[in-house]
Amino acid sequence: MTKDRKFSSVPILQRFLSRMDVGFCQMLSLIWFFFSSLLIWSITLTSVLNQPCIPGINCIERAIARHEVREIEQRHTMDGPRQDAALDEEEDMVIIYNRVPKTASTSFTNIAYDLCAKNKYHVLHINTTKNNPVMSLQDQVRFVKNITSWKEMKPGFYHGHVSYLDFAKFGVKKKPIYINVIRDPIERLVSYYYFLRFGDDYRPGLRRRKQGDKKTFDECVAEGGSDCAPEKLWLQIPFFCGHSSECWNVGSRWAMDQAKYNLINEYFLVGVTEELEDFIMLLEAALPRFFRGATELYRTGKKSHLRKTTEKKLPTKQTIAKLQQSDIWKMENEFYEFALEQFQFIRAHAVREKDGDLYILAQNFFYEKIYPKSN
Repeated sequence: MTKDRKFSSVPILQRFLSRMDVGFCQMLSLIWFFFSSLLIWSITLTSVLNQPCIPGINCIERAIARHEVREIEQRHTMDGPRQDAALDEEEDMVIIYNRVPKTASTSFTNIAYDLCAKNKYHVLHINTTKNNPVMSLQDQVRFVKNITSWKEMKPGFYHGHVSYLDFAKFGVKKKPIYINVIRDPIERLVSYYYFLRFGDDYRPGLRRRKQGDKKTFDECVAEGGSDCAPEKLWLQIPFFCGHSSECWNVGSRWAMDQAKYNLINEYFLVGVTEELEDFIMLLEAALPRFFRGATELYRTGKKSHLRKTTEKKLPTKQTIAKLQQSDIWKMENEFYEFALEQFQFIRAHAVREKDGDLYILAQNFFYEKIYPKSN
């Protein structure tokens, strides 16, 4: 009996060892897969982080920006997951202010910065290489993806010198809200001309590209200089037209028509520099999630006229008349007048004047005859 039991245990031991071999092999395979995946991930991450900066982009600024982003994302992670997977409408809101240079954009943007902590939203500057307003196709895709899926930055206010980008062509479900401000085209060009030479009171010590050139705008126009040529007026139309090649074809009638179409159909509100306070008042009334307190801040704050171009000399009537002979000025001015008329139309239906002050109208509609009647 003992001898039989000894021999019967051999197959059982063999089966046990064979199963151990299989389990051990599987365990080795899992360990190998884990460490090889970790190695590939670390190599990829190292190559991304060590990627050299593109010439023209400040590497220190980029590193600081990455650090700020990590801090915000970590803060959201520490706060824990949101109660609802989907953000509500106000918390999912994104505003894009694709600001045109020298239209009081810094004054307006600083109001957004002053209010962001109080009103609980994020402000992000879109810093493009050499302030190029046209993005590459791959950057367009990246930008659209960031805007739509970066939940840690919602609600968000993005601003930068970037031409209009149609989010619908990328298949997104919800488009951002576009706003902007434009200015009389000759006044804008004059301001930009002196800004390049003398800077402003915002960063007075910064050396500008044309610093040292003492030639006045009148002298430049009289001599037919390139910095004051009518072609330099062509800016506000392409900013509203967008990323199509025809938008940047100076004097294009199609570009102006497209800019008008976008202004009416794709922009929530477009104000004018000359009536900036009214623009801010309308935004506060319509989008209080972002602009609650903006009107009072503009009226009483120190930043309401933050950036003033220094050494600016107004052009003579002769200089203005010469520029106005250009077809380019006529088109840019037509677009400006179109935007001004639209803004004044919106304002006329939203505010009233009393004793010299403007005030926002209260809700002017209600619901009635609601059926079926509830029991």
